Amino acid sequence: MLSNLKNYNIILASRSPRRQQLMAGLDIPFRVLTRDTPEDFPPQLNGQEVALMLAQRKSKAFNDEDLPQNYLLITADTIVWLNHRILNKPSTREEAIFMLQQLSNNTHIVYTGVCLRSSYKSETFVAQSEVKFKNLSLDEIEYYVDHYSPYDKAGSYGVQEWIGYIAIESIKGSFYNVMGLPTQSLYKYLQTF
Repeated sequence: MLSNLKNYNIILASRSPRRQQLMAGLDIPFRVLTRDTPEDFPPQLNGQEVALMLAQRKSKAFNDEDLPQNYLLITADTIVWLNHRILNKPSTREEAIFMLQQLSNNTHIVYTGVCLRSSYKSETFVAQSEVKFKNLSLDEIEYYVDHYSPYDKAGSYGVQEWIGYIAIESIKGSFYNVMGLPTQSLYKYLQTF
């Protein structure tokens, strides 16, 4: 479908299995290549700014020699934004439970910053989805934390897992953005890259 990309070797710089799955779902041939990048950010930035900054930082981790003329690099970062602060990936069970308690009976925003870069061109965009959670009991939260893997997910949850089935009352915006890659927006940008 994207004939303009036929001469590109497309690189997705993401370890996220969900992002890789979503990219594969676009039927675009790609390979995965990653670089370690710090995920710290200035505290005065909002969620949208942080998502974009981190996506750009991931892109800048690849120097010009890493991107020959026929390469297209795609980087992304997803942020959960609640009450003017970011809910990162939890490092402990207690932290995951605490984050899910904050999301319970509340609405938060998921931002994904995306950077497309070749040797001659770069484009960035941010997608936004608003997610409303029902009121969750402590038993439900602990069940999810103990039976699934919240530790590699911003905000301690995966929309495509059990918690998404039972907790999410509504999503305004892209479902796939909440999963980690705004596929519809990405496809639109790739059409004109």
